[in-house]
Amino acid sequence: MKTPKRSMKSSKKPARKVANAPRRRAAAAPRTPLPSHLVPSKEGADLIHDWNADGAGPRQPFGFVDETLRDGLQCPSVTDPPVEKKIDILRLMVALGIDAVDIGLPGAGGVVNQHVEQLLRVIRDERLPIEPNCAARTVVRDIAPVAEIQQRVGHRLAVSMFIGSSAIRQYAEDWTLDKLLKASEDALAFARKEGIPILYVTEDTTRARPETIEKLYGLALDYGAERLIVCDTCGHVTPSGVKKLIAFVQRLVKRKKSKAKIEWHGHMDRGLGVVNSIAAIEAGVDRVHGCGLGIGERAGNTPLDLLLVNLKLMGWIRNDLSRLGDYCRAVAAAVDVQIPYNYPVFGKDAFETGTGVHASAVIKALKKGDAWLANRVYSGVPSDLFGLSQKIAIGPMSGKSNVEFWFEQRGLPRTDAQVDAILAHAKGSRKLLTDGEVEALARAASTASSIA
Repeated sequence: MKTPKRSMKSSKKPARKVANAPRRRAAAAPRTPLPSHLVPSKEGADLIHDWNADGAGPRQPFGFVDETLRDGLQCPSVTDPPVEKKIDILRLMVALGIDAVDIGLPGAGGVVNQHVEQLLRVIRDERLPIEPNCAARTVVRDIAPVAEIQQRVGHRLAVSMFIGSSAIRQYAEDWTLDKLLKASEDALAFARKEGIPILYVTEDTTRARPETIEKLYGLALDYGAERLIVCDTCGHVTPSGVKKLIAFVQRLVKRKKSKAKIEWHGHMDRGLGVVNSIAAIEAGVDRVHGCGLGIGERAGNTPLDLLLVNLKLMGWIRNDLSRLGDYCRAVAAAVDVQIPYNYPVFGKDAFETGTGVHASAVIKALKKGDAWLANRVYSGVPSDLFGLSQKIAIGPMSGKSNVEFWFEQRGLPRTDAQVDAILAHAKGSRKLLTDGEVEALARAASTASSIA
């Protein structure tokens, strides 16, 4: 993005930098280049110093798999949406540059099977640039519906066949490794015979023994698996474990002389979904998984929206995320959940302030005509990158400038009596005033002044 050149002004402002912000260079005589950790402002002053050391990102390209329409719907608190809403969400995934999507588990039968076929037909008919896959147990009767749908629709549909791999799961289920290998081999042979692209998923990989992982993935590679999906099913692992595990699987793929790609699937049981996904990208995976708003079983899946936000701010992706808010709201409405008020970026309160000191800084930036400054002076996440903006509210900790700005934003005239009356009421309130309350106070003060 290019910005207009402006003349340099003298400034004694503190250093300024924002990760992934467009460089706003002033038109001036040549000067010594700035250090890489500083980003010049429009005035030529450096206002934000960045202590992060994220670097330029991994060398390998990487992408995203959206699990909202399958793994996300396993959340106990959500509603399975009608297919029309699933299609809306699918189109928003494409708008965000998501690479692949899990469109369901057709082995469940009934409406799930029908929705999978309808979604695949939309992808085919609209030529959506997104790769569809379906989940299935490593059981032939689960994989057969995937083959049937692929055949009827005439569009590639990969199968993500999953099997438990950890010792604790084997003990609980009375499984032996030989049983896992036999079930996998039967499923893999069937999928290969039916011409279904194979994505092989080991559940609970992050708690599985190395020899088990090696045998299961090795077998999948022998049958031509295109992708190996490493799962932190129970949200157990930390970033150091992610990197060790991915390196282990990479060595296996190399030994087998395979071209299979590696993907990462994380959960939020310890709240580490986003940071673990970033660690997986650093370790060299091809794709990372997530769900809109982090919905899913227990504490949920990696929130794909927040992962995208962080990677954008780190400068690791160039995706246009201006519709990310639309995506989050569409997911929330479709599955019948509320976005928490304090949810990062897309919660109601994310860019709203009624505190006098904070609001004053934002207001002064806006009065300078500098939206870039206003979106960063009291926010580590620039709202404009995600199609949002700052909101100044009025409440018990507000100052006079909050009230005055409320009128200015709406192009309304104001009197001192109105400002004083609204501020006095706000100081006695226990919460922020709604726009309706402010309007009513303004009218009452105006009426009182006219009578007097």
